[in-house]
Amino acid sequence: MSSVFHFLYQRCVHTIASTPESKKKHTFVTAMETTQRYFLKKEHKLKSRKAIELLFSKGKSFSNFPLRICWQLVNDGAGVKAGFTASSKSFKLATDRNRIKRLIREAYRLQKNNLQEKLHSQGKALHIFFIYTGKEVPTYEIVFEKVGNVLKRMTKLIDDVVE
Repeated sequence: MSSVFHFLYQRCVHTIASTPESKKKHTFVTAMETTQRYFLKKEHKLKSRKAIELLFSKGKSFSNFPLRICWQLVNDGAGVKAGFTASSKSFKLATDRNRIKRLIREAYRLQKNNLQEKLHSQGKALHIFFIYTGKEVPTYEIVFEKVGNVLKRMTKLIDDVVE
């Protein structure tokens, strides 16, 4: 048995075992249909110094406290490349900066699919950079909410720019 099939099989068996008798068959079908993978691969990260400099010099930006977003539509392929940062001026400890970036990355990874699908269907590419501007380490719930708001706003902005 392949590992992917085994994983899906175990997930479905667990789901069926934990549901009432009347819903077992229906749950099995929906568990197979709704399985979606969330990932943030290396090719989806904004790493190029030239691309980052171009983004900050010619890109557009907006704020949704405690995040500042710099973004730019580009012509190199389709999809989204994202970068994340937290100020060393506000957070002296590298562990705090790393935690903030980790929280933002995770919230972005879980919510980026709608934006990515829209860009892919339009054949556009987007570079986006998340800058944390707050003064204290946030909770995951706050970051998740703010990143969700930012991604919804980006979807609307892309619609306005394309039209």
